[in-house]
Amino acid sequence: LLFIDEIHTIIGAGSAEGSLDAASILKPPLSRGEIQIIGATTSEEYRKRIEKDAALERRFQTVTVEEPSQEQAMRVLEGLKERYEEHHGVTYSDEAIENAVKLSSRYIQDRYLPDKAIDVMDEAGARLRIRNMRHNENDEKVTEVGIKQIADVISMSTGIPVSDLTEAETEKLLRMEEVLHERVIGQEEAVTAVSKAIRRSRSGLKDPKRPAGSFIFLGPSGVGKTELSKSLAEFLFNSEDALISLDMSEYMEKHAVSRLVGAPPGYVGHDDGGQLTKAVRKKPYSVVLFDEIEKAHPDVFNILLQILEEGRLTDSQGRTVDFRNTVIIMTSNVGARDIAQSTTLGFSPAGEAGLSDKEIKTRVMSELKKMFRPEFLNRLDEIIVFKSLTKEQIRLIVDLMIAELRDRLIEINRSIELTDEAKDFIADVGMDPTNGARPLRRAIQRRIEDPIAEDILAGKWPEGSIIVADVKDAEGDDGEKELVFSLGSGDIPEPRKHESIASKTELIWNEEDLNDTGRALAHLQNGSDDDSSDEDSAGEE
Repeated sequence: LLFIDEIHTIIGAGSAEGSLDAASILKPPLSRGEIQIIGATTSEEYRKRIEKDAALERRFQTVTVEEPSQEQAMRVLEGLKERYEEHHGVTYSDEAIENAVKLSSRYIQDRYLPDKAIDVMDEAGARLRIRNMRHNENDEKVTEVGIKQIADVISMSTGIPVSDLTEAETEKLLRMEEVLHERVIGQEEAVTAVSKAIRRSRSGLKDPKRPAGSFIFLGPSGVGKTELSKSLAEFLFNSEDALISLDMSEYMEKHAVSRLVGAPPGYVGHDDGGQLTKAVRKKPYSVVLFDEIEKAHPDVFNILLQILEEGRLTDSQGRTVDFRNTVIIMTSNVGARDIAQSTTLGFSPAGEAGLSDKEIKTRVMSELKKMFRPEFLNRLDEIIVFKSLTKEQIRLIVDLMIAELRDRLIEINRSIELTDEAKDFIADVGMDPTNGARPLRRAIQRRIEDPIAEDILAGKWPEGSIIVADVKDAEGDDGEKELVFSLGSGDIPEPRKHESIASKTELIWNEEDLNDTGRALAHLQNGSDDDSSDEDSAGEE
């Protein structure tokens, strides 16, 4: 009995001009029953290669091997457990075997059982063995692979934090609103709704088939919609790089929609995959931002329907991409005109002339229903209206932007301070009812960054300088004011630290592990020498 793995490779193997390939050589003895062969291949390769050769196909009987159930996979791992225990010098608890199957089934979507569960079990054992090698003999070693070790391996391979919440993570999640408000000024409703969705997801209470959260942010430009998305990504993953941002103005045409999931077979770019599916496969635990969703072609919403309801999407190559661990955020300027009318010129204190919050939301929802289908809106967790910024909030945003500038100056051993009058001046010149806080950044660049940059290059502010910005009347009778800069006193402050719930277990190798990896590998390679030297030293003692 001959077993041929990857049997599709015999088609064309050894063929040249005037000669036969391996498949043609095997056909006559197969038809006469002189040889018995079992071949293994994938369904895709069978359709591509073997099915096209009818003479070869009819000489085999196809047997479809389905993926085993979780119970069957557990029995497979139980049978292999002893072999891996002997190989790694560890033991596996029953809970570790069970969770290797369950967690790999839930979080590793592009592979099948029992292969992915076996790999998780193998890697957890290898990792524990290497960690034990760097411990001193007097230290207590952990020799049993448990749930924690399995969860750590899953976290490393997928980027998804599947381990139990630590006390520090729990504390940060409970005050998530406070942390987000360090960057997002105002917008309490939006921050609260997003925080609740994340807590629901991390506590294990969310619907396992749907994304961790799905929101549509409505409001004028520059009120914090994109900033909240960036803040959320930084809070969850300690980096804004975890934000997958898609500008939907690039998907206005019908033919551009295929770029999300990949070009159809036969078209240029089919092998490259889709921009959305490829990004989420690479970062399955991320914040996905669809910016200015109202500009997208209507066919985009058909794709979003499946993501919002089933938490998955199939790309052009037939691979299923898991969206269950993502937070879906869509931003839109629908109703921005009504929101701008909520306050006089967009900057009156609450309670003065303008529409009430309830009236604003009613008008915005009316416009929203005209633009989006009911089945799409019903699948969203929250529809959040961002309000226009008040003058007090603009002043707080000035503080945030100056703090960012200060951090950049600290990197070059300098710092900056603004008087209250200078902050009010920047808030006034950068205040725009239509564009929200965006003109502030331009005002800071023009009024503060440009003069300081020129002075630093001219040698006016040496290292260790504290630059103080104040306001004075400009020359002339027009009543204009301008910023002036002087040298202050004091020490350069420490840069700010951003809080995050990104767990060290996601990285698997902490700094101490990385420093000792070389020694552990050397121990593996020279195990016999180390053992003999240990025995010699023990004898001398």
